[in-house]
Amino acid sequence: MFVCSLSSQMHKVFSIQGRYPVIREGLRARGWVERCIVSKHRVRRHQSSRNRTGSNYAVCSDRDDGELESRLVWNEMVYFYWTNRRKAINTKNLHKEQITNHFSKACNLTTKTGLCLNLRKLHWFDSADPDTFFPRCYRLAALDERHAFIDDYRRTACTSLLKYIVEKDQYVQGERISHTIQAVKGMTFSHISVYYSVQRKKRESDRCFLFFPSGKKKQSKRQSSPVNISQMINKALKVCEDFLQSLEHSDIDTNLETQQTPAQEWAEFLDSYYLVVHGGAEIDSSDYLVIHCKAMLQRMKIVNPQLEIEGIHNIWIIKPGAKSRGRGIKCANRLDQILDLVKGDPKLIKENKWVVQKYLEHPFLVHDTKFDVRQWFLVTDWNPLTVWFYKKCYLRFSTQPYTLDSMDSSVHLCNNSIQKRLRPLLQRHRSIPEDNMWSVDQFKTFLCTKDREAQWDTVVVPGMKRALIYALQTAQDLIESRKNTFELYGADFMLDRDLHPWLLEINSSPTMAPSTPVTAHLCAAVQEDTLRVVLDRRVKRTANTGDFQLIYKKVRNSFPFVMLYVYLNGDNDGSKPITAEVLAPASHCKNQSRRRPFDRSNLAPTE
Repeated sequence: MFVCSLSSQMHKVFSIQGRYPVIREGLRARGWVERCIVSKHRVRRHQSSRNRTGSNYAVCSDRDDGELESRLVWNEMVYFYWTNRRKAINTKNLHKEQITNHFSKACNLTTKTGLCLNLRKLHWFDSADPDTFFPRCYRLAALDERHAFIDDYRRTACTSLLKYIVEKDQYVQGERISHTIQAVKGMTFSHISVYYSVQRKKRESDRCFLFFPSGKKKQSKRQSSPVNISQMINKALKVCEDFLQSLEHSDIDTNLETQQTPAQEWAEFLDSYYLVVHGGAEIDSSDYLVIHCKAMLQRMKIVNPQLEIEGIHNIWIIKPGAKSRGRGIKCANRLDQILDLVKGDPKLIKENKWVVQKYLEHPFLVHDTKFDVRQWFLVTDWNPLTVWFYKKCYLRFSTQPYTLDSMDSSVHLCNNSIQKRLRPLLQRHRSIPEDNMWSVDQFKTFLCTKDREAQWDTVVVPGMKRALIYALQTAQDLIESRKNTFELYGADFMLDRDLHPWLLEINSSPTMAPSTPVTAHLCAAVQEDTLRVVLDRRVKRTANTGDFQLIYKKVRNSFPFVMLYVYLNGDNDGSKPITAEVLAPASHCKNQSRRRPFDRSNLAPTE
């Protein structure tokens, strides 16, 4: 009773919603006393509460005196709330000294639609290009964005075709060189001349065969209407050229070629593209066209930072905008399939929650297996924005070997909630555990075998930090900032072949379940270190923060905000030049004679 009274006087009463034993024990070790959160049907005994399934039923403690302590502080104010749902606590009803672990309106950051929209505003906060760390994304329920996605898909089909032609030519040339080296060994000059003559005739007859990366040749049945590859390549080159021209003259209101081409013509082009790239239809391209394909791809690479990760299959990932744990996510590589998937759920269309995002077709693989990275970070203030980055993270593997021949979720989604239901294939490398998780130390060991260990600290970690800061900057004006509030987030990243990290999504209330040996250790550590940052540093600014590292704290503006009125004078027809003047409000100037001219070039563009 004395402990409860002392804790109450020191404002050390806490409540937890959900099973967070690490947080509970960490607070008790710091002298806090728990007041249980229960529903209107109060749970009076520990055993009965364990049999309940509702999230409002919380077990106070495994100790026998847990319920007694809760009763003793039942009428006391709670000064620390930890909940697993943002809506569990109405922050507007809290006193300023009460601490809670969720910010209001954080959905602008943690939903797929919110992240998609916010990163488009990055140019207002930083000169960085979101296309360098976030795969381009569209909301399919918005009519203008659906049209923009269709244009993007068609243009990507064009660049994919050009890459396919170049890759096929490189493969064929490599095969010829290899066969020639093996064949001419020990030949005389006259024999070599005869050999080249025979090979030239053979190449002409080989046009009815398809070449595959495995090195095998497979005879193809001729189509009744063969693909005109020259016409396809010229079409793709023209689409790319028109796109580049539109970027060079971005101030001119012109329509892209993709908008001018009739829908039927595009349908025919995409059908041929599917036959060639997806179906391996017979093609024969000249060296002249290959040279033009290479040149165009070099130009497109300058304006499209994602060209290298796009691959040739034009795969996109379709996500319900406000769901988690991989629910409802599908992959598709045909335009009609993608649009049909969205039409299947009218509710999500009405709520504008479908997003489609470009899939990374060339990820970094571990023993031919795909994985993603779960990275924690902590926000302790939005004004000024204060961000803490956790030094430890973990990898989540797929149970199936990586392939682009299948669009099944078991191959392409690494969420533990999906993969834990599947059995790993026997063909998967034995060094990947059955629980499908690695710690970052295990991954560094693997990188060491590839002589790339240093890239974790020089490429991966700096890239993840930058991506998170950019995403948070774009959301800081939309999330309600409140003192004595913090939030722990879990971000998911993919690594490309160069180990460059790509941000996929940001999750609130990331799972802390000790489902594997890796998460059992790391999840406990990140929870304890969170308490060190949000509680221990209040008492001592130099307190140990564990593996949390402060990576960003925005400098608060010291000058007061004064609203200025901008007046534009002039005519649009050019008869009178447009000038701009700035006038402070009446409280700051006594008469209009205090107007001063303003340089028009300094005005920010209006939308």
